[in-house]
Amino acid sequence: MADPRRRYLAQQIELGGGELVVDADSPVLRRVRHEGQEARASSAGPESPPLSTQNSEPSTSVPKWKKNAPPIPGPGLTVTLPTPSLLGDSIAELETLEALAAMVKKCRKCPLCEGRTHAVPGEGHPKARLVFIGEGPGAVEDETGRPFVGPAGELLNGILAAIEIPREAVYIANIVKCRPPQNRKPLPDEVAACLPYLHHQLALIQPKVIVALGGTAAEGLLGVKKSLGDLRGKVHRLDGIPLVVTYHPAALLRNPNWKKPTWDDVRIARQLLDA
Repeated sequence: MADPRRRYLAQQIELGGGELVVDADSPVLRRVRHEGQEARASSAGPESPPLSTQNSEPSTSVPKWKKNAPPIPGPGLTVTLPTPSLLGDSIAELETLEALAAMVKKCRKCPLCEGRTHAVPGEGHPKARLVFIGEGPGAVEDETGRPFVGPAGELLNGILAAIEIPREAVYIANIVKCRPPQNRKPLPDEVAACLPYLHHQLALIQPKVIVALGGTAAEGLLGVKKSLGDLRGKVHRLDGIPLVVTYHPAALLRNPNWKKPTWDDVRIARQLLDA
Protein backbone atom coordinates (compact mmCIF):
# COMPACT_ATOMS: atom_id res chain seq x y z
CA MET A 1 0.00 0.00 0.00
CA ALA A 2 1.32 3.48 -0.86
CA ASP A 3 2.59 5.66 1.97
CA PRO A 4 -0.39 7.94 2.86
CA ARG A 5 2.00 10.87 3.27
CA ARG A 6 3.31 10.43 -0.27
CA ARG A 7 -0.25 10.15 -1.61
CA TYR A 8 -1.26 13.29 0.29
CA LEU A 9 1.71 15.27 -1.06
CA ALA A 10 0.98 14.11 -4.60
CA GLN A 11 -2.60 15.36 -4.26
CA GLN A 12 -1.33 18.72 -2.96
CA ILE A 13 0.87 19.08 -6.04
CA GLU A 14 -1.97 18.11 -8.42
CA LEU A 15 -4.23 20.71 -6.81
CA GLY A 16 -1.70 23.50 -7.36
CA GLY A 17 -0.39 23.72 -3.80
CA GLY A 18 2.86 25.48 -2.96
CA GLU A 19 6.19 23.95 -2.01
CA LEU A 20 6.05 21.33 0.74
CA VAL A 21 8.93 20.28 2.98
CA VAL A 22 8.99 16.67 4.18
CA ASP A 23 10.84 15.96 7.38
CA ALA A 24 10.09 14.65 10.84
CA ASP A 25 8.93 18.06 12.09
CA SER A 26 6.92 19.03 9.02
CA PRO A 27 3.47 20.60 9.69
CA VAL A 28 2.19 18.35 6.91
CA LEU A 29 3.23 15.28 8.84
CA ARG A 30 1.68 16.62 12.00
CA ARG A 31 -1.53 17.27 10.06
CA VAL A 32 -1.65 13.73 8.67
CA ARG A 33 -1.37 12.32 12.16
CA HIS A 34 -4.02 14.76 13.35
CA GLU A 35 -6.54 13.57 10.76
CA GLY A 36 -6.74 10.16 12.39
CA GLN A 37 -7.27 11.82 15.76
CA GLU A 38 -10.09 13.96 14.34
CA ALA A 39 -11.77 10.87 12.87
CA ARG A 40 -11.76 9.16 16.25
CA ALA A 41 -13.11 12.28 17.95
CA SER A 42 -15.92 12.73 15.42
CA SER A 43 -17.19 9.20 15.97
CA ALA A 44 -18.10 10.22 19.50
CA GLY A 45 -20.72 12.61 18.09
CA PRO A 46 -19.42 16.17 18.63
CA GLU A 47 -22.01 18.92 18.72
CA SER A 48 -20.30 20.74 15.87
CA PRO A 49 -17.81 19.39 13.32
CA PRO A 50 -14.13 20.36 13.41
CA LEU A 51 -13.13 22.58 10.50
CA SER A 52 -9.40 22.09 10.65
CA THR A 53 -7.03 19.23 11.13
CA GLN A 54 -4.43 21.65 12.47
CA ASN A 55 -3.73 21.82 16.19
CA SER A 56 -5.50 24.44 18.27
CA GLU A 57 -2.36 26.46 19.06
CA PRO A 58 -2.70 30.10 17.93
CA SER A 59 -0.73 30.96 14.83
CA THR A 60 -0.24 34.07 12.76
CA SER A 61 0.89 32.20 9.66
CA VAL A 62 -1.36 31.99 6.61
CA PRO A 63 -2.70 28.45 5.93
CA LYS A 64 -1.17 26.84 2.84
CA TRP A 65 -4.56 26.58 1.13
CA LYS A 66 -5.15 30.33 1.51
CA LYS A 67 -1.95 31.47 -0.16
CA ASN A 68 -2.79 33.05 -3.54
CA ALA A 69 -6.44 32.07 -3.09
CA PRO A 70 -8.87 33.98 -5.31
CA PRO A 71 -11.07 36.64 -3.69
CA ILE A 72 -14.67 35.79 -2.88
CA PRO A 73 -16.64 36.61 -6.08
CA GLY A 74 -19.82 38.60 -6.42
CA PRO A 75 -23.41 37.36 -6.10
CA GLY A 76 -25.11 35.00 -8.50
CA LEU A 77 -28.58 33.49 -8.43
CA THR A 78 -30.88 33.62 -5.42
CA VAL A 79 -33.15 30.59 -5.02
CA THR A 80 -35.84 29.80 -2.45
CA LEU A 81 -36.57 26.14 -1.70
CA PRO A 82 -40.14 24.79 -1.58
CA THR A 83 -41.95 25.05 1.73
CA PRO A 84 -41.87 21.85 3.82
CA SER A 85 -45.59 21.23 3.26
CA LEU A 86 -44.91 20.74 -0.46
CA LEU A 87 -42.32 17.99 0.00
CA GLY A 88 -44.95 15.25 0.24
CA ASP A 89 -44.86 11.67 1.51
CA SER A 90 -44.37 12.91 5.08
CA ILE A 91 -40.75 13.79 4.26
CA ALA A 92 -41.11 17.10 6.06
CA GLU A 93 -42.15 15.25 9.22
CA LEU A 94 -38.85 13.36 9.45
CA GLU A 95 -36.76 14.75 12.28
CA THR A 96 -33.39 13.08 11.64
CA LEU A 97 -31.10 12.23 8.77
CA GLU A 98 -31.28 8.59 9.82
CA ALA A 99 -35.06 8.54 9.43
CA LEU A 100 -34.75 10.18 6.03
CA ALA A 101 -32.11 7.64 4.95
CA ALA A 102 -34.43 4.80 5.93
CA MET A 103 -37.15 6.27 3.70
CA VAL A 104 -34.71 6.70 0.80
CA LYS A 105 -33.67 3.04 1.01
CA LYS A 106 -37.30 1.99 0.50
CA CYS A 107 -38.06 4.57 -2.19
CA ARG A 108 -39.81 3.41 -5.38
CA LYS A 109 -40.61 6.83 -6.83
CA CYS A 110 -38.74 6.45 -10.14
CA PRO A 111 -37.36 3.68 -12.38
CA LEU A 112 -33.83 4.03 -10.96
CA CYS A 113 -34.87 1.90 -8.00
CA GLU A 114 -35.26 -1.12 -10.30
CA GLY A 115 -31.57 -1.40 -11.12
CA ARG A 116 -29.98 -0.40 -7.85
CA THR A 117 -28.04 -2.62 -5.47
CA HIS A 118 -28.21 -0.03 -2.71
CA ALA A 119 -29.71 3.42 -2.48
CA VAL A 120 -27.17 6.04 -1.43
CA PRO A 121 -28.84 8.62 0.85
CA GLY A 122 -25.65 10.46 1.83
CA GLU A 123 -23.31 10.52 4.79
CA GLY A 124 -21.39 12.84 7.06
CA HIS A 125 -21.71 15.07 10.06
CA PRO A 126 -25.37 15.81 10.92
CA LYS A 127 -24.52 19.46 11.61
CA ALA A 128 -21.89 19.91 8.93
CA ARG A 129 -21.04 23.49 8.07
CA LEU A 130 -19.92 22.43 4.59
CA VAL A 131 -22.01 20.22 2.28
CA PHE A 132 -20.97 18.73 -1.07
CA ILE A 133 -23.63 17.68 -3.59
CA GLY A 134 -22.75 15.51 -6.59
CA GLU A 135 -24.72 14.04 -9.48
CA GLY A 136 -25.47 10.43 -8.55
CA PRO A 137 -23.91 7.21 -7.25
CA GLY A 138 -21.42 5.30 -9.38
CA ALA A 139 -20.69 1.59 -9.44
CA VAL A 140 -18.70 1.48 -6.18
CA GLU A 141 -21.25 3.68 -4.43
CA ASP A 142 -24.08 1.42 -5.61
CA GLU A 143 -22.25 -1.60 -4.20
CA THR A 144 -21.49 0.01 -0.83
CA GLY A 145 -24.42 2.37 -0.27
CA ARG A 146 -21.96 5.20 0.44
CA PRO A 147 -21.35 8.38 -1.61
CA PHE A 148 -18.00 9.26 -3.18
CA VAL A 149 -16.00 6.18 -2.24
CA GLY A 150 -14.67 5.34 -5.71
CA PRO A 151 -11.82 7.09 -7.56
CA ALA A 152 -13.71 10.41 -7.61
CA GLY A 153 -14.23 10.08 -3.87
CA GLU A 154 -10.51 9.57 -3.29
CA LEU A 155 -9.85 12.80 -5.15
CA LEU A 156 -12.49 14.61 -3.10
CA ASN A 157 -10.82 13.34 0.06
CA GLY A 158 -7.56 14.83 -1.18
CA ILE A 159 -9.23 18.17 -1.84
CA LEU A 160 -10.69 18.19 1.68
CA ALA A 161 -7.31 17.38 3.19
CA ALA A 162 -5.74 20.22 1.21
CA ILE A 163 -8.17 22.77 2.73
CA GLU A 164 -7.59 21.24 6.17
CA ILE A 165 -11.06 19.80 6.71
CA PRO A 166 -11.53 16.11 7.56
CA ARG A 167 -14.15 14.24 5.57
CA GLU A 168 -15.93 13.40 8.83
CA ALA A 169 -16.69 17.12 9.31
CA VAL A 170 -18.65 17.56 6.05
CA TYR A 171 -21.82 16.04 4.61
CA ILE A 172 -21.80 14.48 1.13
CA ALA A 173 -24.85 13.57 -0.96
CA ASN A 174 -26.09 13.49 -4.56
CA ILE A 175 -28.93 14.92 -6.61
CA VAL A 176 -30.27 11.39 -7.17
CA LYS A 177 -29.96 8.62 -4.59
CA CYS A 178 -29.79 5.61 -6.96
CA ARG A 179 -27.28 4.88 -9.70
CA PRO A 180 -28.42 5.70 -13.25
CA PRO A 181 -27.67 2.90 -15.77
CA GLN A 182 -24.11 3.11 -17.14
CA ASN A 183 -23.64 6.24 -15.03
CA ARG A 184 -25.68 8.30 -17.49
CA LYS A 185 -26.95 11.75 -16.55
CA PRO A 186 -30.15 11.55 -14.45
CA LEU A 187 -33.36 12.32 -16.33
CA PRO A 188 -35.52 15.28 -15.28
CA ASP A 189 -38.24 13.08 -13.74
CA GLU A 190 -35.60 11.17 -11.76
CA VAL A 191 -34.15 14.39 -10.42
CA ALA A 192 -37.61 15.69 -9.55
CA ALA A 193 -38.40 12.52 -7.60
CA CYS A 194 -35.23 12.78 -5.50
CA LEU A 195 -34.95 16.52 -4.87
CA PRO A 196 -37.42 16.58 -1.94
CA TYR A 197 -35.09 14.22 -0.05
CA LEU A 198 -32.11 16.49 -0.68
CA HIS A 199 -34.04 19.63 0.22
CA HIS A 200 -35.04 18.13 3.55
CA GLN A 201 -31.48 16.96 4.21
CA LEU A 202 -30.29 20.54 3.79
CA ALA A 203 -33.08 21.77 6.07
CA LEU A 204 -32.00 19.33 8.79
CA ILE A 205 -28.27 20.03 8.44
CA GLN A 206 -28.50 23.81 7.96
CA PRO A 207 -24.98 24.16 6.54
CA LYS A 208 -23.11 27.42 6.22
CA VAL A 209 -21.82 26.69 2.69
CA ILE A 210 -22.84 24.31 -0.11
CA VAL A 211 -20.60 23.17 -2.97
CA ALA A 212 -22.30 21.83 -6.10
CA LEU A 213 -20.03 19.32 -7.85
CA GLY A 214 -20.75 19.43 -11.58
CA GLY A 215 -23.42 20.84 -13.85
CA THR A 216 -26.17 18.35 -12.93
CA ALA A 217 -25.86 19.16 -9.22
CA ALA A 218 -25.77 22.90 -9.91
CA GLU A 219 -28.79 22.82 -12.20
CA GLY A 220 -30.77 20.64 -9.79
CA LEU A 221 -30.05 22.81 -6.76
CA LEU A 222 -30.53 26.15 -8.52
CA GLY A 223 -33.40 25.08 -10.79
CA VAL A 224 -31.82 26.48 -13.97
CA LYS A 225 -30.47 25.25 -17.31
CA LYS A 226 -27.11 26.96 -17.59
CA SER A 227 -23.61 25.85 -18.46
CA LEU A 228 -21.09 25.13 -15.75
CA GLY A 229 -19.05 28.06 -17.02
CA ASP A 230 -21.99 30.42 -16.50
CA LEU A 231 -22.56 29.18 -12.95
CA ARG A 232 -18.94 29.11 -11.75
CA GLY A 233 -17.23 32.19 -10.38
CA LYS A 234 -20.24 33.46 -8.43
CA VAL A 235 -21.66 33.01 -4.96
CA HIS A 236 -25.25 31.88 -5.40
CA ARG A 237 -27.74 31.74 -2.53
CA LEU A 238 -29.96 28.75 -1.76
CA ASP A 239 -32.38 29.77 0.96
CA GLY A 240 -29.76 32.28 2.02
CA ILE A 241 -26.95 29.68 2.12
CA PRO A 242 -23.91 30.53 -0.05
CA LEU A 243 -23.54 28.02 -2.88
CA VAL A 244 -20.37 27.60 -4.95
CA VAL A 245 -20.35 25.64 -8.21
CA THR A 246 -17.31 23.70 -9.42
CA TYR A 247 -16.32 20.67 -11.49
CA HIS A 248 -17.21 17.15 -10.42
CA PRO A 249 -14.15 15.17 -9.22
CA ALA A 250 -14.87 12.53 -11.88
CA ALA A 251 -14.41 15.24 -14.52
CA LEU A 252 -11.00 16.07 -13.06
CA LEU A 253 -9.93 12.47 -13.56
CA ARG A 254 -10.76 12.82 -17.27
CA ASN A 255 -9.31 16.31 -17.67
CA PRO A 256 -6.56 17.31 -15.21
CA ASN A 257 -6.61 20.86 -16.65
CA TRP A 258 -9.73 21.48 -14.59
CA LYS A 259 -7.96 20.77 -11.28
CA LYS A 260 -6.62 24.32 -10.89
CA PRO A 261 -9.99 26.07 -11.38
CA THR A 262 -11.59 23.51 -9.06
CA TRP A 263 -8.94 24.24 -6.45
CA ASP A 264 -9.78 27.95 -6.72
CA ASP A 265 -13.52 27.25 -6.36
CA VAL A 266 -13.03 25.08 -3.31
CA ARG A 267 -10.83 27.69 -1.68
CA ILE A 268 -13.59 30.25 -2.24
CA ALA A 269 -15.99 27.95 -0.39
CA ARG A 270 -13.41 27.48 2.38
CA GLN A 271 -13.10 31.26 2.78
CA LEU A 272 -16.88 31.57 3.04
CA LEU A 273 -16.79 29.25 6.06
CA ASP A 274 -14.63 31.79 7.86
CA ALA A 275 -16.58 34.84 6.66
